[in-house]
Amino acid sequence: MSWRQAGRELRHLRFQTALALCAIAVAVALPVVLLSVGGGVVAHELDALQHSGFQIVVGASGLHGISSTHTLSSRIGALANVRASSPLLSLPLTVFLPGGGEAPVLAEGVIPGPFLATASPQESGLFPQPLPLGDPTDSVHFANGTYRGPATNSILLSSPLATARGIGTGDRIGLSASGNRSQTTEFNVTGTFGLPPSLLGPTGAFVAILPLSDLQLRSGTALSGSGALIDGSDSIEVALSGSAASDSGAVASVASAIQGLVPYYDVATQDQQVAALLDAESVLTGFYLALSSFSLAIGFVFLGVLLVRRVEALRAPIALRRAVGVPARSLAGEFARTAVALGAGGAALGVVAGIVVVRVLAAYGSPAVSAVAQLAVFDPVQLLGIAAAVVAVAMLLSLAATRAALRLSIPEALR
Repeated sequence: MSWRQAGRELRHLRFQTALALCAIAVAVALPVVLLSVGGGVVAHELDALQHSGFQIVVGASGLHGISSTHTLSSRIGALANVRASSPLLSLPLTVFLPGGGEAPVLAEGVIPGPFLATASPQESGLFPQPLPLGDPTDSVHFANGTYRGPATNSILLSSPLATARGIGTGDRIGLSASGNRSQTTEFNVTGTFGLPPSLLGPTGAFVAILPLSDLQLRSGTALSGSGALIDGSDSIEVALSGSAASDSGAVASVASAIQGLVPYYDVATQDQQVAALLDAESVLTGFYLALSSFSLAIGFVFLGVLLVRRVEALRAPIALRRAVGVPARSLAGEFARTAVALGAGGAALGVVAGIVVVRVLAAYGSPAVSAVAQLAVFDPVQLLGIAAAVVAVAMLLSLAATRAALRLSIPEALR
């Protein structure tokens, strides 16, 4: 073999080494991005759940599945250790602005008094207290299910909506469920409120809060066409009083009592919701790892081929060392060190690349992508685990190169 040919082979080997490092780095970057962003979103939701102002949630299947909400909320509120029972109805509506124009909003129907009582400290600080929505119990307008009591027609708007559309306290706006201006009801804007950090985009920041009975009438969830009572809502959040709020036994006891009132509804405690969220995280982590295994497999195949190709490129020096009695374990150790160096280098580059990708998405991605990327959590233990797994597989791949080196014919390699 000429010196020129040997030089070409060495340059080709260095080029293959660089490609192998890039392949492993790209393969590692994918699970880093998926696991950090997915874990960050779950951690954000867990934190919001654990710091919420309520301990039990009542829900039902179907659209606005809870019926007789006002009565049920009162019955739940009368149970021992219950501090507040707050129903919630969410619907998309259209707001018609004072100077013309319209805007889509997410309307939240609440009973003003219990609503603040079940909000977390972070959320309650964003609202005027008490809520300037009139009757704090919403019982006057509800009028025992007739909805014939006097309505205040008061509404609170989120500050992003009020600022973007130039609406202030004291303005009157139209509200319609059909999007038809001729079918609107005028509401008086009695205040604004801030929004807690969330995954909502700009459109989702357009939120309005009004009394539950008012929203039910606007959306057809108050009475049926025949006049039968519906009194619908999506959920009821229940806050416990005093030490019962942090006593899992007391929470379970109240949840059981509520389940007795509504045997066909779903009653979930905060602990159950946390457990369900953690189970979902485990499933998602498994899915992320399975998805990443394809890219990792490609990177490992490339690394394995490179290690075997090194044996071909260095066959003469390897044969010479074997001829002078260098033990097989020494050759195996050298290939293992090379594989570990390549695996560790590729893993380190992949971790850095994954972090850079997430940071770039957080800084320059679309609003929704940026909001999610900003929640990413880079767990050192998790990242070290990924790197350690890559290094371990690389060591196993070095056995293929060792086997190829030991199978070389010494006379033929030295010819």
